[in-house]
Amino acid sequence: MKNKITILLAVFLAVSCKSTAQKQPDTHTPVDKMATTETVALYKNLFKAKEKGFMFGHQDDLAYGVNWRYEEGRSDVKDVTGDYPAVYGWDLGRIETKSDKDLDGVPFNKMREYIKQVYDRGGVSTFSWHVNNPLTGKDAWDNTPGTVASILPGGAQHEKFKGWMDEAANYLLSLKSSDGKLIPILYRPYHEFTGNWFWWCKNTTTPEQFKELWKFTVTYFEKKGVHNLIYVYNTSDSGVATKADFMEYYPGDEWVDVVSFDIYQGGNTPEKLTKFSADTKNLVTIIDEVAKEHNKLSAIAETGFEEIPYATWWTETLVNAIGSRKLSYVLVWRNHGWNEHMTPPHMHYYAPYKGHKYEKDFVEFFNLPQTLFQKDVTKLKLYK
Repeated sequence: MKNKITILLAVFLAVSCKSTAQKQPDTHTPVDKMATTETVALYKNLFKAKEKGFMFGHQDDLAYGVNWRYEEGRSDVKDVTGDYPAVYGWDLGRIETKSDKDLDGVPFNKMREYIKQVYDRGGVSTFSWHVNNPLTGKDAWDNTPGTVASILPGGAQHEKFKGWMDEAANYLLSLKSSDGKLIPILYRPYHEFTGNWFWWCKNTTTPEQFKELWKFTVTYFEKKGVHNLIYVYNTSDSGVATKADFMEYYPGDEWVDVVSFDIYQGGNTPEKLTKFSADTKNLVTIIDEVAKEHNKLSAIAETGFEEIPYATWWTETLVNAIGSRKLSYVLVWRNHGWNEHMTPPHMHYYAPYKGHKYEKDFVEFFNLPQTLFQKDVTKLKLYK
């Protein structure tokens, strides 16, 4: 009898535990409670995808490469690996001036079509916004003190900035699939704010002002019906040595979906490689801990080594710096090619192109089980 009771009790407990487990709420929901079905699906599925590896991303990948511009279907990444990136970076800079091109010359109409192509094949698009300084009218790098204060509710430039946000909202609402659905976007406003080079950076903005600006941005877009955004909080490597540094300007869990940082390799010397590796490892550890504690995704939203002059940067330097941490994505910056506007003029690119002397290392990186490219994420059906 005792054995029968024990068996029955065990069965009862097993069924009860299973029932309880099945009733556990899904806590992976975006901050926008009115987010579109596809946006919610993407956010939930990105948590599943990171268990398989991190998605590789590239800025302006479909628009141009080192030796070409606006060739349909072309990509430097695809030329080298046979596959597109999983994540595609874009920028809204100059949308506020009603320009037909972004700050890097990409026509917004073409960008819209590229984003539709990305969505159709199951890839992910992300936006930053190098928005002009609304106080001075100069570019985003004009870090005049008091700019953020001037655009907050009650500030002298508040209405002007709302007009700029209207332009951005209209564009974001124009990003639609073939069946008319809004295309989900990973939106990364006020990026690299721990640096000192943009008007929204911490050297000109208090934590309270930044948090208010962030909350205003989310709320304003929601009021405008922009419900296809996943919000990405983003620091620079500058000014972030500890978790406390990373969280100082954090607006709160109800306002952020993804935590991330930007970091670039600064030079091809053993000392620079060591520093990049150490700094990246530290920052990856920080965002991994924050993501786990706050139930968020984590990412390296920008990185790279200009011209990639190191033979095993992909498979050794970058991969070893990430280690076993489960990031959602890692995006490298754009492949502009020769840039005569830089001082001094030089080649400006961060992903290899066909014929690059170290493209073999990138192919090995591509073949690693933990790197996800377009064909990998297409299978995951991120929007379902």
